[in-house]
Amino acid sequence: MFDWNDARYLVAVADTGSTLAAGHRLGVSQTTVARRVAALEAALRVTLFDRRASGYRLTDQGQALLPHALALAAAADGLADAAATEARATGGAVRLTMGEIYAATVFAPIARDFQRAFPAIRLELDTTDALRDLAAGAADVALRACRRPSGGGLVARRVASDAWSVYCSRDYAAERGLPRTRRDLAGHVLIGGGEPGIRRHYREWLARNDLEAAVAMEHDTSVGLLAAVRAGAGVAALPCLVADREPGLIRCLPHAPHEERGLWLVTHERLRHVPRIRATLDFLAERLVALQAEATDG
Repeated sequence: MFDWNDARYLVAVADTGSTLAAGHRLGVSQTTVARRVAALEAALRVTLFDRRASGYRLTDQGQALLPHALALAAAADGLADAAATEARATGGAVRLTMGEIYAATVFAPIARDFQRAFPAIRLELDTTDALRDLAAGAADVALRACRRPSGGGLVARRVASDAWSVYCSRDYAAERGLPRTRRDLAGHVLIGGGEPGIRRHYREWLARNDLEAAVAMEHDTSVGLLAAVRAGAGVAALPCLVADREPGLIRCLPHAPHEERGLWLVTHERLRHVPRIRATLDFLAERLVALQAEATDG
């Protein structure tokens, strides 16, 4: 079987009349051109050129095969052009918004792998708990933690649970013991807070379980809660998708306070088929669904 890439050497030598000129055109040495033409002749079992002192001249067989070589060269150029067009279409910026707790933890390795897979796409990450107006163009893609996204023209896919539970560090458990029931929590140091939306749910849960008096400190972000628990400062509610992947943390309670909530990938319907948006949505969905499956299996 011949190397179809050698067809370009046939075309270049036929067009220029010499291996030296063909080498200049192709950016290779004269020796390389001569070797590739000879390899093509051997593979095809034909003589393509008469080697003369004045240069290379096509034989009758070479003349008959030249249109096919030209077609191969044109097809190769078309493939390269199509690939470049696809790369330009897939490239560009994607504005992605999500809560800081996910951006700073599970998303970091996903972003690394995404960049390797799609180097032409530049992710612009907006870490906020606020709901950006996708219809108004405030962001292209959002990872939202909620029961179900709402809003005109939005399309969404649930990719994971946003279940939360109570965690402490292994060092804290060794020093203070491991709370196993909600009643046990009253005798432990609780850390409260989180972003506004989380804080409201968290406070309601604390109030329902008469645990407000056990709160010794508050952080205004979920990342702050995670940092405090990692440091052994106390016990706090954290997203299971994040905390279950932390080797230094232990889940204290079997049931999560917000099991009905999910993580949703959301975009506006006018963007869902834009190549760079589609690539981003598909990649993130695959990875987040896999993380959820790992957590479920574990």
